[in-house]
Amino acid sequence: MLVLALLALPLLSSAHGNHENDSHSAAKRLPSSWFHERDHPVHELFRRGDTDGVTYAAVGSSEWSASFPASWPTNGIDTNSLPSSWVAALNAAVAAKTIPDVPVPTMGSDGNPAYPSGQDPTGSDICSGTYGCRVDGDIWDGPDGTATYVPRFRSYAAFTHFARKGTANLLTFLEGNNQQVTHFLIGSNILYAGAQFSQMVNMSHDIAVHTWTHPYMTTQSNLQVVGELGWTMQLIHNSTGGRIPKYWRPPYGDTDKRVSAIAKEVFGLTTIVWNQDTADWTLTESNPYTTPAQIQSNMETWLSGSKSPGLIILEHELSTDSTAAFIAAYPLMIDPKNGWKVESLVSLVSGNVSYQNAANNFSPVTENDIINAKNGASGIVAAAAGSSTAANAGPSGTTTIKSTPGSVKAGATGSDSSSAPSTTASGKSAASPRWAMSPTGLITVAAMLMLWT
Repeated sequence: MLVLALLALPLLSSAHGNHENDSHSAAKRLPSSWFHERDHPVHELFRRGDTDGVTYAAVGSSEWSASFPASWPTNGIDTNSLPSSWVAALNAAVAAKTIPDVPVPTMGSDGNPAYPSGQDPTGSDICSGTYGCRVDGDIWDGPDGTATYVPRFRSYAAFTHFARKGTANLLTFLEGNNQQVTHFLIGSNILYAGAQFSQMVNMSHDIAVHTWTHPYMTTQSNLQVVGELGWTMQLIHNSTGGRIPKYWRPPYGDTDKRVSAIAKEVFGLTTIVWNQDTADWTLTESNPYTTPAQIQSNMETWLSGSKSPGLIILEHELSTDSTAAFIAAYPLMIDPKNGWKVESLVSLVSGNVSYQNAANNFSPVTENDIINAKNGASGIVAAAAGSSTAANAGPSGTTTIKSTPGSVKAGATGSDSSSAPSTTASGKSAASPRWAMSPTGLITVAAMLMLWT
């Protein structure tokens, strides 16, 4: 899934003097305020490190994958195997009545979630994204002057047949253009594409969540929603030196007040959807809804149109055809006549802080667990077993791991090998083009790529 956000800034520098986060100086990929007060001891512990100090299994190794549910489990997420801390957090949120009591729909004959008879999916009690209702706090529109592109995969088979090559082509193109984006990833796909995942991280792309098995999330029970989000977050956390995602995108755009609340209240995740659809996923179908020429025409219309609200455009890495559609439209995004410049969406909408406990892939990581990251609680929780590091017993169903800072292994063995990114003293990647951006520009674009959806 690919998302690209385009941000337009005023022509006169005096017009944006009060908007520090719109400046593209190198420092702006660091948060304007950290997660604790500046005199908090955590700053002394982690100021010079780019990881949370835990040694995780190498990405792509058998030890790494063995710590998680199977890739594309036949019967979905096993809710009996969820870490007790996740279940406790859900129960606490339900008891506090922060999770709306919305009925769980079943799949209807038309292929959409069907709520019980008499229940209005567009009503304020349910507010289903499938039916066009927008939950307060969910992101459907980009900031004014931005355009975001959200590519996704529709199925496991599609990824198996097309995604690796399509993603490889896309990453090569992005690297050649020094372009960072946001990837919304399916946990099951990360498990067997560790090399591409590490490539994304090392290229400074931001990583976000797209569930473990790509279900219609409103049809899932509370515990299933927790498992779909939690395991994907845990895998990203363990594969990025302890970084905790801030954003997720529901498969098919299917969310409602209950699902979005679980994501936010249990895991601190903000929901991102879209407001334009290229229908590029049908390009390889026998009866496609669109053509490459039609997609290009739509892009020209959208990119030359109003910049309010900002665009979030759905695209897919389903095939080389859909990837080519993005590549063909890219010159329109960076054409000065259209007034755009590209930047990762997640960093844009979050004030240059891409994760709940770190600014980006190369900045220091605060010592937070997945459940309590939003509250600043300390302690890394590895919900899955299999770490080679000595561990102390944590809450039931979890393992609290302690080790020396700076010992994270971001790479993998064999063909999926990838070393941890090198950083400067400021926590920036020495190789990352993100830090080489000039601080100027009449107009800035934020770009986000959502992959493997």
